[in-house]
Amino acid sequence: MVGRLVLVLGDQLTETLSALAQADKARDTVVMAEVADEAAYVRHHPKKIALIFAAMRKFAHALEQDGWTVAYTQLDDTDNAGSIVGELLRRAAQTGASEVLATEPGEWRLIGKLKYAPLKVHLLADDRFLATHAEFEAWAEGRKALRMEYFYREMRRKTGLLMEGDQPAGGKWNFDHDNRKAAPEDVTVDGPLRFDPDATTREVLELVQARFGDNFGALEPFWFATTRAEALQALDHFIAHALPRFGDYQDAMLNENEFLYHAILSPYLNIGLLNVTEICEAAADAYAAGHAPINAAEGFIRQIIGWREYVRGIYFLEGPDYTARNILGHDRDLPWFYWGGETRMNCVAKAVGQTRTQAYAHHIQRLMVTGNFALLAGIDPAQVHEWYLAVYADAFEWVEAPNTIGMSQFADGGVIASKPYVSSGAYINRMSDHCKSCHYSVSAKTGDTACPFNLLYWHFLDRHRDRFSNNPRMGNMYRTWDRMDADKRKTVLAEGDALLARLDAGEVI
Repeated sequence: MVGRLVLVLGDQLTETLSALAQADKARDTVVMAEVADEAAYVRHHPKKIALIFAAMRKFAHALEQDGWTVAYTQLDDTDNAGSIVGELLRRAAQTGASEVLATEPGEWRLIGKLKYAPLKVHLLADDRFLATHAEFEAWAEGRKALRMEYFYREMRRKTGLLMEGDQPAGGKWNFDHDNRKAAPEDVTVDGPLRFDPDATTREVLELVQARFGDNFGALEPFWFATTRAEALQALDHFIAHALPRFGDYQDAMLNENEFLYHAILSPYLNIGLLNVTEICEAAADAYAAGHAPINAAEGFIRQIIGWREYVRGIYFLEGPDYTARNILGHDRDLPWFYWGGETRMNCVAKAVGQTRTQAYAHHIQRLMVTGNFALLAGIDPAQVHEWYLAVYADAFEWVEAPNTIGMSQFADGGVIASKPYVSSGAYINRMSDHCKSCHYSVSAKTGDTACPFNLLYWHFLDRHRDRFSNNPRMGNMYRTWDRMDADKRKTVLAEGDALLARLDAGEVI
């Protein structure tokens, strides 16, 4: 009896993957392939490509050690078909298989390709998530607003994480109010656990340098975990050393510290080396043992079973056209400084510089620095989306697009966010030490040294007044603007216009 093909993608490196669980080890063939279509549909950060390829090769080897037949294609193999469907067709011709078991990809683009492939592809649910599509749709049905907080409570009840009977541990569902402390004077942990590349990873690094060395981003030093065993070590390191202070400083930013108390586990979780349950249970156990305070454990768990699960639900609920949404009509091109060009804005330079060297920036750097500037300046959200998808090691469309199109750029018109996440330079100054060494003055509202975030904040509110002035969460902002002296408002708008004109002309901002 002819066996089937079992497709395992680069972000599905999980031994309990549904496609593997339903396959027959004795007769089916696992297909894994490094293909140009997936590596180059956006200009991915070289570190991201290297992480996925190295982890794929090691996962394939582990499957073989476990008795699976694995047909693995490296990027530079001469007979590489260049696409996932092409590789399936090539392996089908070799084996005689006519059916494929595949776990649903996390991107509409690839789902469509598999659905219309000239093979019988059985798309199985990705059961590595807590909420199925049907469960999220049932939760969303009939609601006027799909707010994460209420979905998160359902996930807490479902999992029992940080629950005391039917009540939340600590008496509250959400301790976010305690997690907004300004940057600490010193950081007592030396960042995430780092791993030296072995021979397999070194081969991948050489390949990626040769093929993708011109992409934005530094390939080396490369220190990511590339096996499940290493990822588990990284998890243990975070729980032991960083979790206790994670909550307090999760929104903080420092010039000279790229990681603070952040976990840097999302790349491993999103490619399948770690699973949701073990990560969250480790944090909950740390709280129960008195090792970490409730605000740290709850804040960390909320990012995973709350926000991560929620944005996946939104991505699949809203459909394939979600990434094309642009409710605000923004059409300005993404400035060159997002790709490493010069900027005098220290906060942006730090966030982009860190992105270039580490393929990582934490949620506030993404939302309130690079995302905030793009929204204030009216950048085309499709270009912003492509940038985030390309430059971060943990970025896959199911998780990145809702965060960018919805939360960051408000391009979905409020499906995710109840208001646009915009701020002046005051917020960045409160949460970081960036402003102290910036070319601009965060306290200057107008003039040559005025912080661009200050000018563009009011410019954004003014040009979108018809849409947002009646938003109850934005009323105070408009009342403050209206109380401002008329001549000052005129100056702010004129200087905002001039700044945007300089941006369009390619001048250094």
